[in-house]
Amino acid sequence: MNFKKHSAIVGKHAFLSPSKHHWVNYTGEKLETRFSASQAAARGTALHDLAHEAIRLGVKLSKANPTLSMYVNDAIGYKMTVEQSLYYSDNCFGHADTISFRRNTLRIHDLKTGVTPASFTQLEIYAAIFCLEYGISPYDIIIELRIYQNSETIIVDGDADVIFKIMDKIIIFDQRIEIMKAEGM
Repeated sequence: MNFKKHSAIVGKHAFLSPSKHHWVNYTGEKLETRFSASQAAARGTALHDLAHEAIRLGVKLSKANPTLSMYVNDAIGYKMTVEQSLYYSDNCFGHADTISFRRNTLRIHDLKTGVTPASFTQLEIYAAIFCLEYGISPYDIIIELRIYQNSETIIVDGDADVIFKIMDKIIIFDQRIEIMKAEGM
């Protein structure tokens, strides 16, 4: 699979971002409230990027970290693309930790370093954006999602119905945000 390049969105965060996946459960009214609040937070994005870079430069990797080792070894074994940008619109894009699409199988892996159990919703949103961007139906492919956390790998099969509903919500919410932008909200 030759993934598309999205240099214009590197380092940016979409409002309908997979990593902040709670918007999937918003009503239209809540979308408007949250979008308005996000405008005030735009300044914080630059600070987040600065902190990310400082942490990135200070982290030492250890071969004794089993979670990291499993994540890296699997990504290499499946010949995955690292930090791939997925783009639907300026309002909805994200950067998958690792992704591949071969032999009709979409794999999306995510490394979690916190102790709070992670949700697969973020990975389902990545799958939805992938399907929208590349014009692929989630019903026509195999989708494998993995979270690497706390020395274990959790693997689930992506549910085409769930991913299709997220795709639909992305399209509707993207259109609504564009209307709000045009109205000066």
